[in-house]
Amino acid sequence: MRKRRTGWLPLMIMLLVAAAGCSPDSDAPTEQKGPEGEDHRIISLSVAVTEIFDALEIDLVGVPTSSKKLPERYRNAKRVGYAKNPDMEVLLALKPTDVYSVTTIRYDLEPVFKKHGVHANFLDLTSLSSMEKEILTLGEKYKRQKQAEKIVSRFEKKVEEVRKKTRDLEKPDVLILLGVPGSYLVATEHSYIGNLVKLAGGNNVVQGEKVEYLESNTEYLYESNPDVILRLAHGMPEEVVKMFDEEFKKNDIWKHFDAVKNGRVYDLEEELFPTTATIRADEALDELVKYLYPEIHE
Repeated sequence: MRKRRTGWLPLMIMLLVAAAGCSPDSDAPTEQKGPEGEDHRIISLSVAVTEIFDALEIDLVGVPTSSKKLPERYRNAKRVGYAKNPDMEVLLALKPTDVYSVTTIRYDLEPVFKKHGVHANFLDLTSLSSMEKEILTLGEKYKRQKQAEKIVSRFEKKVEEVRKKTRDLEKPDVLILLGVPGSYLVATEHSYIGNLVKLAGGNNVVQGEKVEYLESNTEYLYESNPDVILRLAHGMPEEVVKMFDEEFKKNDIWKHFDAVKNGRVYDLEEELFPTTATIRADEALDELVKYLYPEIHE
């Protein structure tokens, strides 16, 4: 009997080890089953893109390193570095089948990806309509058409709601300033925030340009004399807001703007108004309407 117990012990140990090796690792990246059942190992290098994948109910193996809170779905996904400076060693170790970023930083990232033999997809999130197209394309690729159509329908309903609410109101002239630590730019209608202002019925004082942002010329801007000034603080928001406040105090020309004299200068929160379109675009439109048409909320 003693020999039998001794003989069973190694076998039991082997079975336990085998079982442990097959148990799922809670920290291991997850894979998404693709259209034909193939495994997709997807990496997102943008917070906005990550939030889109979450809304589409698609898992990711890698997400960007960010101070912003990412969706709970990706609590165990690997952090692969910052949007403009991904850790290629970590990224390559995840063996991704698909890597996603945004077109606004394409020229920063393409040489890096090319060097490491990585094909990346750059989503166009420079306007609400372009984001809608990207969402529908992703829904088709990863068999999430129902989720994609639901998201796009939500945006379209909000745009129509805003149009009905503001169509009989006087359209304000709007100046949009994008601030980063140490300087600021003027946003055109080709930027995401410029697109939102247009959808909300505002008239961007900067017209006829092809780029998203321009260097500021206060003399020219004064001639446009906007009804509303929107200030976006990015990078280090608190520091940038202080920079804006200092600029508006020191530069005497600002006090002659109607928007300043009438107290219609608004600081937009970076979380709701980033430089690319996000899944919270409908919330951002609601917020803009409050600034452009205060009479609605009086």
